[in-house]
Amino acid sequence: METGTDRLLGVKDGAIGWMIFNHPERRNAISLDMWGAIPGVLGAFEADPEIRVVVFKGAGDKAFISGADISQFGEHRDDRAANAVYSAQSAAATRAMAGLTKPSIAMIQGFCIGGGMAVALTCDLRICAEGSRFGIPAARLGLGYAFDGVKTLTDLVGPSCAKDILFTARHLDAAEALRIGLVNRVTAPEDLELAVRAYADQIGENAPLTVRAAKIAVREAMKDPEKRKLEDVTAAVDACFQSADYAEGRKAFMEKRRPSFTGV
Repeated sequence: METGTDRLLGVKDGAIGWMIFNHPERRNAISLDMWGAIPGVLGAFEADPEIRVVVFKGAGDKAFISGADISQFGEHRDDRAANAVYSAQSAAATRAMAGLTKPSIAMIQGFCIGGGMAVALTCDLRICAEGSRFGIPAARLGLGYAFDGVKTLTDLVGPSCAKDILFTARHLDAAEALRIGLVNRVTAPEDLELAVRAYADQIGENAPLTVRAAKIAVREAMKDPEKRKLEDVTAAVDACFQSADYAEGRKAFMEKRRPSFTGV
């Protein structure tokens, strides 16, 4: 897939779409061109009916994403106008990641710091290898952490753990990340990709419209009641009952066989 930069790759592998942060010489720190390429990659995955699950990963074994590429800040964030351009690019990328209707998994090995945490938190699930490290160093850089990112973190780990992470700027190991709910599973490094593939395959075998409806319902449940779009949930649920997959699921159950879902 053409992305416009070799630092961000989009690879289709059967039912899995891999978005690869390919900047290993800087521990996959996100540069401006990487932010800019994210919406296109995810848009292509979203439009491809054969892709059932999207996996985010970092190139190499040192880092998922070590943060934003601070070496570019002097060029791209040195004044208000330049920072506005940078912020617009990163915001568009974040919207694309958070708005993905297909299930997403962050496959984490090594450092997952700052912007890397922000990216991982846009995913539905996070699976990491032992030895991974997590943290948000904003308090050591004098940066203000925006409300949306704080809310996402707080919704996931709770207010006390969110304050711990943000106030101290310390690193958490994989065991602590699992204990507080920051990640869903921890594996040995050599088992990480196999575990992620198996997890993605398990999701991919299920009815795509049902998975989509569940994702929409959970998304709306996390909003304040007055901001919920329950009509979106109702429409997604209705689509399930009107689908050929619903008929296939019932038929497969009666015939005691594995269903073959198509997403329609």
